[in-house]
Amino acid sequence: MLDAERAYVALGSNLGDRAGRLAAAREALARLPGTTLIAASRVEETAPLAGMAQPPYLNQMVLLETRLSPRALLEACQAIELTEGRVRSERWGARTLDIDIVQYGRQHVCEPDLIIPHPELPHRDFWLRELAELQAHER
Repeated sequence: MLDAERAYVALGSNLGDRAGRLAAAREALARLPGTTLIAASRVEETAPLAGMAQPPYLNQMVLLETRLSPRALLEACQAIELTEGRVRSERWGARTLDIDIVQYGRQHVCEPDLIIPHPELPHRDFWLRELAELQAHER
C-alpha cells in the first residue's frame, strides 16, 4: 500500500441542489478506502468559466490524506460524479458535480486524462483562495 499523501481536491456544482451535492461529495470522499478528509475550505459562489450562459457555481476545495494512487483517486472522483448525475457532454458546460484533483503531494502526473498539478490552478482565482485557506490550516 502507498504511503499517505496530501491531496487537494476541488468540488463544483451549478445544477440542482448545489450545496447538497458538495456535501455528498465531501462525505463520499471521506469514505474512500485509505482516505481521511482533513479540512474543507469555505464554499463560494462563482460565475461560470468561459462566459457560458449557465447558472453560477458553488465551489469548495477539500484536503484529503489518502493512500490511493492519483489514478485510483481520479477513478473514485469520477464514480462519485456519476453517482451525483454527472454527464460529460460539453467542456465547461453545466454540471451536477465536478471533482478535480488540484494537487497530489509533490507529485507531477502527465497523462492524457490526468494532469497534476491541475493546469488550470494558476488561472482560477477561487481555487487559489481555497488552496491558500487549506494550506493555512495545515500550519
